[in-house]
Amino acid sequence: MKDLVILVADKDAEQVLKALLSERHQSLGIRPVEYDIFVHPERDGGVRSRSAEFLRKYADDYRYALVLLDYEGCGATETASQLETKLESALNAAGWQDRVAVIVIQPELESWVFSPSPHVVEVIADGRREIYDRHCANRSGKPPRPKETMQQILREAGVPRSSALFYELARRVSLRSCADPAFQKLTRVLLRWFAQGTSHLSGNSSNHNP
Repeated sequence: MKDLVILVADKDAEQVLKALLSERHQSLGIRPVEYDIFVHPERDGGVRSRSAEFLRKYADDYRYALVLLDYEGCGATETASQLETKLESALNAAGWQDRVAVIVIQPELESWVFSPSPHVVEVIADGRREIYDRHCANRSGKPPRPKETMQQILREAGVPRSSALFYELARRVSLRSCADPAFQKLTRVLLRWFAQGTSHLSGNSSNHNP
């Protein structure tokens, strides 16, 4: 039995979690984790409506399950918090009783990008502070439309848009710099499940897509 199965909506989220679990586990205060990540072919809407169905078949193969999706574009009518509760209840009923957590990012994953860390400017603005500041005058705050803001900065700085950018950000930026509630929930869940000193099966971390 492996430690963790993860269901995400896109490659960007996949890269963030790969970086956190593969390179930042010590910063998170957790032990090395044996995991698999699946990207849902129907993106955020598919994760919202079919995560229980998708993960049901894995309930006997993994100790825990993690579901991550953006609130923006997922088609939910309830609040992000209500959606997390609803999906966790459905997953519990699908065989994951007390072994699952759902993280709904409001509005979207790019909310985790913007922080006071100088590494953010280096990665998404090619180190050009003037471009970054033009769109993020309040360096400690979050732009109201993080995805669009990141796209504008990348375009002006001439940085190609790639999921690899999210891996690089997650690998380099201080985890303490992100005060986003969804990110804080993620770190709490991982620490509760995989705190250093807890037992685990030996083996290499892995990653798959359906």
